[in-house]
Amino acid sequence: MALSSSPKGVVITVPVLVLSVSVAAVFLFFLLSSLSSCSCPSSSSSSPKTSVPSDGGVGGAASGGGGSMPLSTKKEDMEWVKDQIRANGLHMRDNVLRKGINPRTRAQQLEDLRQFKGISHYEGPESENHTALPCPGELLVEEHHSNYGEPWAGGRDVFEFLAESTQLKPDSNVLEIGCGTLRVGMHFIRYLNPEHFNCLERDELSLMAVFRYELPSQGLLHKRPLIVKGEDMDFTKFGSGTQYDLIYASAVFLHMPDKLVWSGLERLANRLKPYDGRIFVSHNIKFCSRLGGDECTKRLMNLGLEYLGKHTHDSLLFNHYEIWFEFRRSKA
Repeated sequence: MALSSSPKGVVITVPVLVLSVSVAAVFLFFLLSSLSSCSCPSSSSSSPKTSVPSDGGVGGAASGGGGSMPLSTKKEDMEWVKDQIRANGLHMRDNVLRKGINPRTRAQQLEDLRQFKGISHYEGPESENHTALPCPGELLVEEHHSNYGEPWAGGRDVFEFLAESTQLKPDSNVLEIGCGTLRVGMHFIRYLNPEHFNCLERDELSLMAVFRYELPSQGLLHKRPLIVKGEDMDFTKFGSGTQYDLIYASAVFLHMPDKLVWSGLERLANRLKPYDGRIFVSHNIKFCSRLGGDECTKRLMNLGLEYLGKHTHDSLLFNHYEIWFEFRRSKA
């Protein structure tokens, strides 16, 4: 039996037609099977959802980062690092550097720097040296880390205590009186937005260490801190428009005559944010206690300041603690 499909007499036999239909059915079966097992995402999940990270600590996110930066070390952080120490079998005992790790003292390193004119250098006249920011050898071996505070690492403790105590935010304004070589200040500079850290420092060598070593080596030049040389508590170079969330002096007022400290407080009182701003002074406040309690309170009140109390800060991180005295601006 045959079927005529056109006037021209093309003939398709029944067996051929049946075979064609069978082949088409088998092809369709495999096609549907492959589609049903496809692991392609559906239209509802074609674009992944993005979640906003929650605040990892008091003070919000630090500038320039994709996540959030907590102000201080937490107890869970300490538990984690202790677990890592135990897992690696590390112990508190005298350790000897293995051969191959630089065993030289700072003095020996400095002698090598002077003898060989640096780790790597150009031969010939100094004018051919391509270093844009020459750095004294004393700074390269970090001798200045022995000039301020004990231990140098305690600067992190001071930052954590002050930042938590004042609920510091990246857009807060901070003034340090006598920042030295940035033992504490570098942590504030790193956390704060650009141009939000100010410091008054009198020592020229310390300022050299700040600008020629610490800021470049810590990658903090882009933060543009305003650090100026000045004496006698003269803050005129900072302008008059900034109000500070935090003003602190770490072991600085110890070395100043009482009269100069009071002059400084008078100049700073109106620069502190009313009520929420804080002044912290470390170690002691003999400039105040030598007057007697009532007289000191009266003088503070005349400046618009109020003494809030004494704090002993114990470090979670290092063998380090400090005593701090807290003040605030009591009226606008």
